Order: sequence, then structure tokens, then C-alpha cells
Amino acid sequence: MISLQHSKQRNKSLVNKFNPKKLLNSKWTALSPQNKELHFIVVKLIESEVDEGKIERCLLQSVMHKADYEIACQDLKDGSVWQQGWK
Repeated sequence: MISLQHSKQRNKSLVNKFNPKKLLNSKWTALSPQNKELHFIVVKLIESEVDEGKIERCLLQSVMHKADYEIACQDLKDGSVWQQGWK
């Protein structure tokens, strides 16, 4: 499993809103692709060990290379890095 590196600076005007319960199998576009990986699908949701039922992390799969990346679900809210759907 590989980690995605993205900027920690967040632009508060660019916020993706989503329902965590509908996150599984959702499609995402990286706005600054790495290794030609532009499109991703959420293939697994990982719940918090402390707060039962809270989705903490998610597993993204690259459509092009089928590589898996584990990220914090909150990272998908950053509209300067991720865009909902495939664009």
C-alpha cells in the first residue's frame, strides 16, 4: 500500500461536501496527479478504533494502475487537491 503526498494547506473556499455513508464506491479526481494516476475509486472504508461507527480512513484505488492508497477521509474534503467524480 502506498501513501499519497499532498499539500497540507487547505483553501477553505474549496471544500468538497460528502456523506461518509455514501463514500464507498464513490469516484474522485486528483487535481495534481502523480504517476499519471488521475482517477480513483473508494474501495474500502476504515472505521475509527476509538469512536465506533465513525469513518476515519478510506482506501482509494487508482483506476489506471490498480494501486491502493490509504488516506484520511477528511483529506477528500480539500477541493484544491480532490474533485468529486471523474473530470
